[in-house]
Amino acid sequence: MTAFFALITSLLWGLADFGGGLLTRRTPALTVVVVSQAIAAVVLGAIVLATGGWSETGSRLWFAFAAGLVGPVALLCFYQALALGPMGVVSPLATLSVAVPVGVGLVLGERPGLFQAAGIAVAVTGVVLAGGPQLRGAAVQRRAILMTLVAAVGFGTVFALIAEASTTVTGLFLALFVQRVTNVAVGGAALVVSVRRGGAAVPEGGFPWGSLPALAFVGLADVAANGTYAMATRSGPVTVAAVLASLYPVVTALAARGFLSERLRGIQTAGAGLALLGTLLLATG
Repeated sequence: MTAFFALITSLLWGLADFGGGLLTRRTPALTVVVVSQAIAAVVLGAIVLATGGWSETGSRLWFAFAAGLVGPVALLCFYQALALGPMGVVSPLATLSVAVPVGVGLVLGERPGLFQAAGIAVAVTGVVLAGGPQLRGAAVQRRAILMTLVAAVGFGTVFALIAEASTTVTGLFLALFVQRVTNVAVGGAALVVSVRRGGAAVPEGGFPWGSLPALAFVGLADVAANGTYAMATRSGPVTVAAVLASLYPVVTALAARGFLSERLRGIQTAGAGLALLGTLLLATG
C-alpha cells in the first residue's frame, strides 16, 4: 500500500505542476497559488464539517500550520529560480527535496533493505535525469542555485511535516484544511505586497474566469497528493514513500509530451526509465 499511495501522490503532484505551469503562462504565479489553494480550502472545509473533523483538533495541527507557512515560501522560491533559469538545472535540482523526508526516516531508525536501497539510488538518479539537466550552455546564476536549494528544503520539509500532522483520516482532512488556510493567508499577504510594489494580480484582460476549473483542479490535486502521501507514510517506511512520491517530475514531463507534444530529450527518456526501474526495485524490496 505504501507504493500504491506514493505513486498516486507522484501522479497527482505531477499533473498539478503541469496544470500550474500552464496557468502561470497567462496569470501571475501568486494569483494561481492563492486562488487554487482557496478553492481547495473551501472544499476541505465542507469535508471537515461533513465528517466531524473538528473533533480531531489537537497539538498535531501545529505540524499542518507549519507546513502551510513553509509551502508558499518554497513555491515562490521555486518560481523565482525558474525565472532566473536555466530550467534544465532548476527543475532536477529541486528534486533534492526528497533528501529531507528520507533523512528524517533514517534518523527515526528506518533501515531500507538491499533492494530498497538500490531502488532509492536508481529512482532518485532517474528523477534528476528526467528533469532534463542542462549539461552545457548558459552559466547558472548563484542566486538561482540558492533559491532552488531553499525551495527543495522547503518542499522536503512540507513532506515531513504533513506526514506528522494527523493519525486518523478525519484528522487528516482537518490538517489539510489548516494547511490550505495558512497557504492562502501567506500567499495572499505576499500578493498584496507584490501589488503594492507594482506587480500585477491579474492579466491585462482581467481575471480569467474561464480558468476556474483548471485552478480548482490544480488546488484539489495538490490537496489529494498531500493526503495520499500522508497515507503512504503510515503504510510503510518514509524512506520508500518519499522517493516514490518524488517521481512527479516524470509525470510532468510525460504530460507535456502527451498534451503539448513536447519532445523528450534522450537524457529525460533515460531518466524516466531509471525512475521506473527504481520503482520496481522499491516495490519488490
